[in-house]
Amino acid sequence: MVPVPRPELPRIITYYQTHHTPDGRPISVLPLLTEPGISVTHVIVAAIHLNEDPSAITLNDHHPDHARFDTLWAEMRVLQASGVRVLGMLGGAAKGSFARLDGGPAQFETYYAPLRELVRARALDGLDLDVEEDMSLAGVVRLIDRLRADFGRDFIITLAPVASALLGDHDPRRNLSGFGYEALHAARGSEVAWLNTQFYCGWGDCSSPHMYNAAVARGVWPAEKIVVGLITNPASGGGWTPWEALMYVLPLLAGHHARFGGVMGWEYFNSLPGGEDRPWEWAMFMTALLRGERAVADGEQPVLKAIESEAQREHVELEEEKEKQMEKKAEEEQKCAEGKATQQQQQQQPSHEVDGQQGPEAPVPGDFDYYSDRQKDLD
Repeated sequence: MVPVPRPELPRIITYYQTHHTPDGRPISVLPLLTEPGISVTHVIVAAIHLNEDPSAITLNDHHPDHARFDTLWAEMRVLQASGVRVLGMLGGAAKGSFARLDGGPAQFETYYAPLRELVRARALDGLDLDVEEDMSLAGVVRLIDRLRADFGRDFIITLAPVASALLGDHDPRRNLSGFGYEALHAARGSEVAWLNTQFYCGWGDCSSPHMYNAAVARGVWPAEKIVVGLITNPASGGGWTPWEALMYVLPLLAGHHARFGGVMGWEYFNSLPGGEDRPWEWAMFMTALLRGERAVADGEQPVLKAIESEAQREHVELEEEKEKQMEKKAEEEQKCAEGKATQQQQQQQPSHEVDGQQGPEAPVPGDFDYYSDRQKDLD
């Protein structure tokens, strides 16, 4: 039976990089299918690395065909059979893969071949290019063109820029990829399905809608191709966005942009609010938040209540922190005012030396011993 296609927008995407517990047990993603009220559209398996030895392609630290991944690949087939698209992620924070693909024609073919075979062997629906190292525009265009030629029009090609990279190509310090994303749009924008945009780790902010709207307002990448990327747990990286902010910002973006691109979470295994015990609850919350399905199943209610409770706690902490900052500022202003008053009083007092009159003599320090390098010789 052909799987029932899931609604295209807004996308709900999760990255799946941590595949095992510390004691080696597989971390299952099947609850994304079996738990109620979840409508995940895409799962991205991370991270594929092209190493110096072309035959030594790895998924994290092991060859993709290693027995430790048997459960993973079996679950990916179940997801696909249920209508969830499965992509692989190439690159990321570990550098080298894109530098190797950015060489001359012979070098490109050498390193591209094992990547192509992996995509074919595992029947991946697409590839996410997470370019966090210098790569030329010509190099990424060549890679996109080859993927399209080898896997056809339905193959999903995405990229994962930091959010600041979508505010213009004029400042390379805003970008981790080397090439500019506006230049990429001009060259191959039609071939890119969407951007898994990182609004975290200091490169973006999703506590308000302003940065997302600023990126869309440039008129380059449309809202349907800009997915909001979030940290799912502050333990996974910097830039955690509080629940209270997400409950305001994401529905606002979805309401303002008729074809809002969606949301992605880095990463699955410890996603809040359920954490390592119930990581699928993040996707459940996003489904309710973005698709308006706040009462589709009884199983959702505890999750929604837990998040609302957590949002209230975060709000209280934020208000307490604001109050502390205001008190601190008031104390500093009071000290500053007292200091100015003292200074003015001192300036108003008459000087001891006015019109040639001599004031009291200045105190003279008492005797003290001088030290010299020759003191020992004189003793």
